[in-house]
Amino acid sequence: MGKVVIEPLTRLEGHGKVTITLDENGKPKDVKLHITALRGFEQFVVGRPAEEVPRIVPRICGICQTAHHLASVKAVDAAWGVEIPSAAKKVRELMHLGNMIHSHALHFYFLAAPDFVVGPDADPAIRNVIGVIDKAPEVAKKAIALRKFGQALVEATGGKAIHPITGIPGGVSKVFSEEERDTFLKEIDTMIEYAKDGVELIKSINEQFMEQIKTLGVIDTWYLGLVKDGKHEFYDGTLRFLSPDGKEKMDFQPSEYLDYIGEHVVSHSYVKYPYNKKVGYPEGLYRVGPLAMLNVCDSMETPMAEEARKEFIDTFGFPVNQSLAYNHARLIEILAACERVKELLDDNEITSEDVKAEVEPKAGNGVGVVYAPRGVLIHNYETDDNGIVVKANMIVATTHNVPTMEKAIQQAAEIVLK
Repeated sequence: MGKVVIEPLTRLEGHGKVTITLDENGKPKDVKLHITALRGFEQFVVGRPAEEVPRIVPRICGICQTAHHLASVKAVDAAWGVEIPSAAKKVRELMHLGNMIHSHALHFYFLAAPDFVVGPDADPAIRNVIGVIDKAPEVAKKAIALRKFGQALVEATGGKAIHPITGIPGGVSKVFSEEERDTFLKEIDTMIEYAKDGVELIKSINEQFMEQIKTLGVIDTWYLGLVKDGKHEFYDGTLRFLSPDGKEKMDFQPSEYLDYIGEHVVSHSYVKYPYNKKVGYPEGLYRVGPLAMLNVCDSMETPMAEEARKEFIDTFGFPVNQSLAYNHARLIEILAACERVKELLDDNEITSEDVKAEVEPKAGNGVGVVYAPRGVLIHNYETDDNGIVVKANMIVATTHNVPTMEKAIQQAAEIVLK
């Protein structure tokens, strides 16, 4: 009997470690992914006025803070029965897409790419973003430009580049100006080109590493994503489960999430293990994020991204079950987000001053869902007569993925430790 312990896990937000227990023959017998920090945000927000909560929860994550801000404010809108103006919804979506572009560019180019661009066998000391800049300066330049564009968009719509503050019950507190729109319109075509270059880059990486992609972390699971009329959707819409063989779909409203998602408690982690309640545990374990999103949708919302999605399915089959294909899916989503940003910037309503509905704090129960960069994000609050939060439940994107990441590590460990 032996043990392999990987601690700390780097290139992630938060604290974690992996324990692989080996049998007498040195084969992995058991794999555990430990999330070793207690966060406690479901308790922090109890007793707070609900309108304060969207400014507290972005602190859950320094990378996808915008998604928490928006899921939270959507939950308060729902609890208080508020219908927000159409222009406010578009500004919020623009803010969300800015964060999506920034976070996806960060995730691929800074966290994943070093292993491929610099190479999996390279010295860890150079297998980082500095190594990428050294080996592929043009790639690094585009990555930085995409991140900068995304962050600037969040700042213009959200008031701050990190931890935005403009999402308020009933809409947004800041009008998106004509000048701001014109500034981003000048840059968006370049960003679309850079996003297309990213898709081409991952295709060439795939050719080089297809053996690893098709053998490491390959597992069959359910998938959960967000769709609107069956199309891929970043900000709004309906939740959809897809079965491991791609034949069964379950669509449900965010407000019905408790009927479809159960949370199993394990002793070795502070994270609960969500599963598809209609299927049961552990058969109903599922994945979220770019891979799941491209699996569950019938098509992308924008033309270039849809072409890229079809090619993606042609390359990997359907549904795509290779964990390393997440990188390809993520780059397709950067392209989709850039295309959608252009549509919103071209929409005259985006600079409208009608961005806030009247709101009355009251007792209610509301669910807010967005597709965060790591996957489906759910915020659910109950408020009392004064609009104070009395109960909160949050299922953050990575939480959905933890049990299936554990399965994927087990599968990869079996292959690697042969």
